[in-house]
Amino acid sequence: QALLVESGGGLVQAGGSLRLSCKASTRYDMGWFRQAPGNEREFVAGISWPGKVVSYTDAVKGRFTISRDNAQNTVYLQMNSLNSEDTAVYYCAARGYGFGYVSRSPADYLSWGQGTQVTVSL
Repeated sequence: QALLVESGGGLVQAGGSLRLSCKASTRYDMGWFRQAPGNEREFVAGISWPGKVVSYTDAVKGRFTISRDNAQNTVYLQMNSLNSEDTAVYYCAARGYGFGYVSRSPADYLSWGQGTQVTVSL
């Protein structure tokens, strides 16, 4: 299983930006998920190895950008125009590579980061 280390969460005002980082122990297809209190874990964005395929949930399209630095085995989630509905614990996840598509199902991801809290204040 991959070792994933996340960073970059915090408190931000509505309309602000944050960038999350997730460093993996090796190359993988990667996804970002989030879970708000009382809600199920939901897909946010994903990127294949080495980065040709990306996918976003509709709620973040045009505001969030997923990218990766393959030399550093690090995936980023740039989050702009944040609003209160983006408040959640954000998790990065890894699922191997070579699938040719980005899965939106948490069940397909074998390794998970520790989670980082993102709080958007009004």
